[in-house]
Amino acid sequence: MGEKLTICDVGPRDGLQNQATHVPAEDKRHLIRELHGAGLRYIEATSFVNPKAVPQMADAAEVLPAANELQGLRALALMMNDKGYALAREAGVRGITVVAVCSETLAMKNNRRPARETIATAKRIVDMARADDVYVRVCLAAAWHCPYDGASDQGRVLGFAEEVWEMGVDELSVADTIGHAQPVEVRDLLKKLVDRYGSKVSAHFHDTQALGLANAAAALDAGVRILDSSVAGLGGCPFAKGAAGNLATEDLVLMAHKMGYETGIDLDKLWKVVAQTEGMVKKPTGGRTLGWWKSHQENLAAKANLCSGLPGHN
Repeated sequence: MGEKLTICDVGPRDGLQNQATHVPAEDKRHLIRELHGAGLRYIEATSFVNPKAVPQMADAAEVLPAANELQGLRALALMMNDKGYALAREAGVRGITVVAVCSETLAMKNNRRPARETIATAKRIVDMARADDVYVRVCLAAAWHCPYDGASDQGRVLGFAEEVWEMGVDELSVADTIGHAQPVEVRDLLKKLVDRYGSKVSAHFHDTQALGLANAAAALDAGVRILDSSVAGLGGCPFAKGAAGNLATEDLVLMAHKMGYETGIDLDKLWKVVAQTEGMVKKPTGGRTLGWWKSHQENLAAKANLCSGLPGHN
């Protein structure tokens, strides 16, 4: 039995929030059910944010209850402010992601408040969630690079992480929001965080510069055992031009299994979910291993046909 790696699929939220094609609530519920059927037990299901800013998430209250019905699933809802938390509680939320931002310009553009105020907002929400017995994850956005300010000050990121930790969170997440981090700096920051906060540290990577898997491997080397990914590589930061999307769940699962980690995810079933996403968003989908998988399936089919023609197989 290998070491356990927990994978949080953020496809239903981060993967769909910026899609040009409207995805109905029933399709989102179906996607969550299918991911659960493939073995995912940790899913970021939706977000309670301004529907004018993020129209795809306007149906959050229709999606979350269905996710809560699935056995053994920790379903998260993301929010940016107190109003979002209040709406999530009305919908029966049991786990949340709160975003705080490490860089000033991104904080103003994304959260419409200075970075320090995003920490203060997170503190208020965490206090309410703890009183409500809700699982709390706080995500530090732009932990390595900002699309406007460049490289993030790592001393500041560590300082923000300490403030978040003191809130009493269940999980401290750090995000390569625009996908510009590289493995050496990923390992360096995460090693410091894991040494300080242990198994409660998680990481979120994008694949903008084709470094998603490399950064995930660096995170594993640093001791992180909770990683985000998005089925079929859906999504990506709207602030990063040319972004290829999030790290694909199927790519991460394949790598994890080859490295000997236990994920609880059935890769064959997951590939069937990947195949469904193209019809959902009306464009080609799939991570970097898609071509290999299709070729692998063709080879298996060819071998099966060959065997069926041999004596004793008719």
